[in-house]
Parts: sequence; C-alpha cells; structure tokens
Amino acid sequence: MTRKILVVTGSRAEFGLLQFLMKEIDRDETLELQIIATGSHLSRNHGYTVNEIKEKGFSPNFEIDLNLLNDTKESISNSIGTGTKEFTKTYEILDPDIIVLLGDRYEILSAAISALISKIPIAHIHGGEITEGAFDEAIRHSVTKMSHLHFVSNDVYRKRVIQLGELPCNVHTVGGLGVDVLKRTQILPKKVLEKSLGFSFLDKNLLVTLHPVTLNKTNFDRETKELLHALSEFNDTNIIITLPNADPGNQSIRKQMKDFAAYNPNAKTYESLGNEVYLSCLANVDGVIGNSSSGITEAPSLKTATVNVGDRQKGRLMASSIIHCNFEKNEIKSSIEKIFSQKFKIQLNNTINPYGDGGATRKIFEVLKTVKLKGIIKKAFYDL
Repeated sequence: MTRKILVVTGSRAEFGLLQFLMKEIDRDETLELQIIATGSHLSRNHGYTVNEIKEKGFSPNFEIDLNLLNDTKESISNSIGTGTKEFTKTYEILDPDIIVLLGDRYEILSAAISALISKIPIAHIHGGEITEGAFDEAIRHSVTKMSHLHFVSNDVYRKRVIQLGELPCNVHTVGGLGVDVLKRTQILPKKVLEKSLGFSFLDKNLLVTLHPVTLNKTNFDRETKELLHALSEFNDTNIIITLPNADPGNQSIRKQMKDFAAYNPNAKTYESLGNEVYLSCLANVDGVIGNSSSGITEAPSLKTATVNVGDRQKGRLMASSIIHCNFEKNEIKSSIEKIFSQKFKIQLNNTINPYGDGGATRKIFEVLKTVKLKGIIKKAFYDL
C-alpha cells in the first residue's frame, strides 16, 4: 500500500531546505508525495515564490492563500486562523498518512494545529533550537509537542526535544538540512552569478539579510537605521541585500533597504534569489551580515564569515566564523572590518560547522519510508 507523505511549505527559504527530501519521496514507487504551498509563497509582495516550486518540477496539490495583506499583528493573527480552517479542509481531501513540517513560522503552526485536530501524525524538522529574539521559538516548541517524529540537527537539540517529554526513540539527530542542500547544490561560476544578479563583484563583497525581531516591543526602525549607517561606511564594498520574510514589521525594513540601495550604487536589493543563486552568493562573498539563520547554519560550511547582529538568533549553536554584535553603528562597523582582516580570514579555514557535514535528507527519508505509523498518534510523556 502506498504511503502518502504530505509536505507543507510556506516560504522560499524553507522550500530550499525541503526540495531534495521532496525529490527523494517523489521518485520512490512505494510513496506518494503530496504538497501544499502556502504563506509567503503566494504573496506578490514576497516574490510569489510558488513559481520556484513549480520550476523545480513539483506540482502543489493545493495552494492555501493566507491573505497576507500587511504585517500587522491583526493580519498575522487572521492568517493563522484562516490557515487552521483551510488546512483542516484540505487534509480531509488529501488524507495523508503523515505530514512533514519544518521549523517555526506561523503558517506552520496553523498546519500543525489542523493536523492535531485531524489526528494525522506530524514529522517535524529542526525542532529543539533556540531563537530568543523571535516568537518563532514558542511556535517551534509548540509544534514539537504536536509532532510524533522529530528530526533535529544536533545532539544538543535532541536533548532539548526529549526534555519537552518526547520519546527518545522518536527523536533522530540527522544534521542540518541546510548543510545537505549545500552539498547537493552546484555553486555557479562567478561570471554566471554576476549575470544572474545583474551586478558585478568587487574585491570586497557582503550579503545582507535582515528580518524583524518579532519579540521587540518597539518597531525595528532604529535597528535597521543603525545597520544601514554602518554599511554606508563601506563605499568600496559590493552589498547584496535580500529582502525580509513576511514577519510583523517587515514592511518598514523593506522600505529602508530599498531606499538605501537607491542612494548607494554599490548596493542592490533582491526579493528572492532562489536557492542556487543565494548559495552561490554565500560562497562568493566575504561575509553575511544581519540576523538570518543561513549565516548560522550554512555559511560556516563554506568558510564564509558572519556578523550576527542583535538577538534574533540568540541561543543557537554557533561556529567560530560568527561574530556577534549589537544594533549599534560602530559595533557593526568594527565587526565588518574584522571579517576583512587577514587574521580572521586565516581563522576561517579552521571553521567546523556544528550542524554536521551533510546526509540529513537521506536519513529523514529512510525513517519516513520505514517507520511504523500504526498507534503513533497516542504519545506517552517521557519523564527525565
């Protein structure tokens, strides 16, 4: 009997991590791949990246539009409610045997709640991680408690999932999917990359991504300005800016980033680079600046430096290639200057990525294919 595995994807970054697992499932004759595209994939303001899913050869069974009209608290809450209702109806039609969810975004929370109510087991990827500056952390741990299989990137995170009461036999350390994607992605030659970007590399190059810090009580305007003031000091440096995700507060960041690029000819903004181009940029720049998880989980494997600004990623395991600083112009500036130094460049050669060296996709696939699902819905609480 064919096992139906449903993958829910809600963002460009998440799909980039899931795509090779989806391919493995799709080409196995004993499995049926089902796909729901949702979240920012269906937002014109965020590049309508459902097209990237289709360009990779996948055909989503359903597209669930969460009506992401703006980035207010009311709009996000409404999207969560809409998602919960629509996922439940869609699960009834697809009738999957298990649902694969990755991470911690609010659309994934909706998908998990609906699966719980629908009595469908969940396989959760990248649980147990800490991000103290974002409400993603609470969502991540909530999804863990609604899930039945767990695929974590490090033994530290495995311990944390077990601390939440999950049975050790259902918590699998597989490494980071981002590292796996790097191993499977062909990095574009610099000339091809430049043509794709419409932008030439200089002797010094930076990749900048800034997302809202969702637990901040104030807006993010001051922090964004501090970062941009620091970047404005590097006129001899090429600055590639990828625009933020759909979290509350993203609109202000987007506007400031676009205004900065309009007045600084060495900077250019991009809505969505796609996985291949983004990773190729990551491999060719001197450093990643901002608060994106890619600077934490993927950049170390490429020996690329990271300046991690603020506390959005606070609590994650960090490689030696990562420099931390606050949202203060002079701190950011000195941190960027440090990654350009010869001493730090030599240090990068010894970087070890705590998220492993690849193989996560295959490990997850083998468990999804062979695990016994009968009786898995009812979970015992594991006491330490």
